[in-house]
Amino acid sequence: MLESYVTPILMSYVNRYIKNLKPSDLQLSLWGGDVVLSKLELKLDVLEQELKLPFTFLSGHIHELRIHVPWTKLGSEPVVITINTMECILKLKDGAQQEDHESCGSSSTNRSTTESMKSAVKPRRVQQSASPDPDLPPGYVQSLIRRVVNNVNIVINNLILKYVEDDIVLSVNITSAECYTVDEFWDRAFMDISATDLVLRKMINFSDCTVCLDKRNASGKIEFYQEPLLYKCSFRTRLHFTYDNLNSKMPSIIKIHTLVESLKLSISDQQLPMFIRIMQLGIALYYGEIGNFKDGENEDLICHTKDMLGNITGTEDETNSVMQYPTQYINQDPYLHQDDDQQQGWVSWAWSFVPAIVSYDDEENDSSGVDDGITLHQQKSQSLKDPIISVGFYCTKATVTFKLTEMQAESSYYSPQKVKSKEVICWEQEGTTVEVLMKGEVFFDCQIGFVGCQAMCLKGIMGIKDFEENMNRSDEEAYFFNCGENLSAKGMTYLTNSLFDYRSPENNSIRAEFILDAAHHKETYTEIAGMQRFGAFYMDYLYTMESTSGKVSGNQQDLSSVKSEDFGNIQEMSTKSLIVGPLTLRLDSSAVHRIMKMIVCALEHEYEPYSRTKPDIMDGNRTLPTSEEVASLEEYIPTRLTTFTVLKCTIIIPVAEFNLLDHLMPIIMGEKNLSGLLNAVSFQPLRPLPSIRILVDKVNLEHSVPMYAEQLVHMVSSLGQPSDNLLHYCYSHCYLKIFGFQAALTSLDSKGLYCFPVPVIPSFSTALYGKLIKFPKYWIKRAHVPLTECIFELPNLTVQATRAQTLLLQTIYQSWCHPVGNASSVVVNEALLNEVFQTSGVKSKNPLPTLEGSIQNVELKYCGTSLVKCASGTVGSIKICAKAPGDVGKEKLIPLIQGPSDTRDLHSSKWLNESRKPESLLAPDLVAFTIQIPQYMDYCHNSAGIVQVAVTRVCFLE
Repeated sequence: MLESYVTPILMSYVNRYIKNLKPSDLQLSLWGGDVVLSKLELKLDVLEQELKLPFTFLSGHIHELRIHVPWTKLGSEPVVITINTMECILKLKDGAQQEDHESCGSSSTNRSTTESMKSAVKPRRVQQSASPDPDLPPGYVQSLIRRVVNNVNIVINNLILKYVEDDIVLSVNITSAECYTVDEFWDRAFMDISATDLVLRKMINFSDCTVCLDKRNASGKIEFYQEPLLYKCSFRTRLHFTYDNLNSKMPSIIKIHTLVESLKLSISDQQLPMFIRIMQLGIALYYGEIGNFKDGENEDLICHTKDMLGNITGTEDETNSVMQYPTQYINQDPYLHQDDDQQQGWVSWAWSFVPAIVSYDDEENDSSGVDDGITLHQQKSQSLKDPIISVGFYCTKATVTFKLTEMQAESSYYSPQKVKSKEVICWEQEGTTVEVLMKGEVFFDCQIGFVGCQAMCLKGIMGIKDFEENMNRSDEEAYFFNCGENLSAKGMTYLTNSLFDYRSPENNSIRAEFILDAAHHKETYTEIAGMQRFGAFYMDYLYTMESTSGKVSGNQQDLSSVKSEDFGNIQEMSTKSLIVGPLTLRLDSSAVHRIMKMIVCALEHEYEPYSRTKPDIMDGNRTLPTSEEVASLEEYIPTRLTTFTVLKCTIIIPVAEFNLLDHLMPIIMGEKNLSGLLNAVSFQPLRPLPSIRILVDKVNLEHSVPMYAEQLVHMVSSLGQPSDNLLHYCYSHCYLKIFGFQAALTSLDSKGLYCFPVPVIPSFSTALYGKLIKFPKYWIKRAHVPLTECIFELPNLTVQATRAQTLLLQTIYQSWCHPVGNASSVVVNEALLNEVFQTSGVKSKNPLPTLEGSIQNVELKYCGTSLVKCASGTVGSIKICAKAPGDVGKEKLIPLIQGPSDTRDLHSSKWLNESRKPESLLAPDLVAFTIQIPQYMDYCHNSAGIVQVAVTRVCFLE
């Protein structure tokens, strides 16, 4: 009968994760069609073993479990599993890295653990592959079981997850979560895959998700409950699985996309340090600084790589060849630096939500006891081919509000205190996209972008009621940051090719195609393409692994098919591109004080770091690399390249309407705040409001660093005369380029409009380059190797201002740099403003004299070695002159300082009235200097510094 096939499958899952369960009672209840189990305890050790998380379960229980099996309609109605109130409490594992180090050091322990895990799984496989009933054909049984498994509905009511660490209590409460099968229109249906449609679709609806972040005291109790970070947020997830054939155990393409219509986060000043701590935990887990890979020692890396290769190939003998694998290629990327057990743990955890096509071929092969490692390797490479996985998160509109809290006592003396919060700053974001595309270990890509964002001031700050409701200030004044476009104008581009896009291939019954080649990826996802899709921000992180021998890439074969001796030919590449679209930032008093207050709140509670930087330890017994290893390094060295680009940036710095930075800056600088308490003060906006407006056409920052710096430096520094190419990769390089930088004075009137800007610094461009050697202690005795090097280039810079403009610049500077300790507004002379900003359309009868200074062809260099520090530079030309009104409306040029200059006609009046430029680009520089300062080492005493300056033909006039 069907019960003999379906019942063991359900019993195996229930009995595996629940304690003290009698299989006989469960079996009798299942045959009746309904099972109700109450007050169940979860098997925490099994959960930890399968999830492979760096967390340990403190407790886990289920209040009620219901299973409904429609035996009479098993081929048309789903099996429904309902969980009512499930609660789990987790914490970070203690000493996880020591446990993993011990397990890594003992291969026999690993084998015994693996065997025990396999033996624990075997009973379920035996039950699944029970002898078929002679009354039912095997093909029908297999098809029916597949339909049942593919259409199981899972409902969880009141899911509670808690994470505790130090004084942090993070809790997630989901009122309802339901997973069910859908059709091609994403409507609930009873579906199955077929030869013509090898696709399975699932939907998960999450209702009323609430996330709380509270602080507990030393006894573990929460004294004051904070407002939730996220309150009653609902979202839905679409899952799309594509199979190659009916007998596939795992899909070839997996798409899991989540859409949130509205996401409202609220963070208080007490929650901010804890929130940053949680973010640091996620980063530490991503980079492997917690758990398995925290130590990061070379021996552990080799041991871990041996485990990984051994699990891939299925034989332990082949792992010995990893010792011949070049050290610089031992992988440290977090998603690659996992052993097979851990990968299988994550896969089994994620795959528990994904119904696989039932096939018993692998189980039969496992029970037959195949001992040939090569045969097992071939079987794994064929049956466990890495699928293409696409994970996406999409949010239509998100807001993050920062609040300041204060304790408020009730009227009664014995009444408990309550926490009162006040909103001070809000971040709004539209059209957010987070997409991850991966294929095994050879391809990983993460793209993040959003269409538009803006930030605004709310209420008051530090006793200044600048944006209270009674102030009647416009929204334009409250918004101090704006970037990108509105979602209504941009459209739904952030959902392009997602499962929520009706134009996507999956929603039109077309098999999706993915770009898994690095060169093709860079050609497709360019800076222009990212800005066209989003507009405000776009990030693309790409990691690929290729083999020069077999050309392993995401489009071809798995890493598991690469022979162990070919791992030395693997080339890794990591690039990260970040682009920020046109933005406007107004740094007025309200915005600056709110930002500084957030920084102060973030620094009020410091936690111990998850990992500390290891001190540089010199290895006295270093072995010289072989010629083959050096040749391999010369051919290719993996690096991490990061580029950051800002397009069309506008920054406005008004005069400080109030300045209380003396209460904030000491805390930020690590000092105690000696200022007194602040009292609420009435505030009136200053209009007109003089400001400095800075425009930048483009800012480009590039940073490159070797992927495995310690191993690379360890090897290159042991060479007698390393090549320039090898030395180049031993540095971290940084390039900064600024294009079209200009500054002007402007003023904001009472109508919220800025007057026509008065230029102070015309447009110019500049560049800065710097490099810093990695692990400098390896290079102390290499006097010829620069430890630090910087180069600054400035082709041209001009500054011009009248006397009134200079006084106004001084007023703006003093308003920010000289805090008065209270909220008294800065008084700006009205006559000074009228002199600087003339009425538009009216020409001045008497133009004011202007002082102008320019400098050209500036190049500064700095270099530091273990013996000496050296600075040198050249200045091509310099000119300081005054422009005064002349005859017939022409400006009269009065040079004050100019050089280099031909002074042979200095006595003539014609020389004074001409505007001269350097004779030619080949003319000698105006100033050239060199400074050398020796470093006082144990073997270097009484060494004098050297200063050399050369000046060419400078003319001073009075």
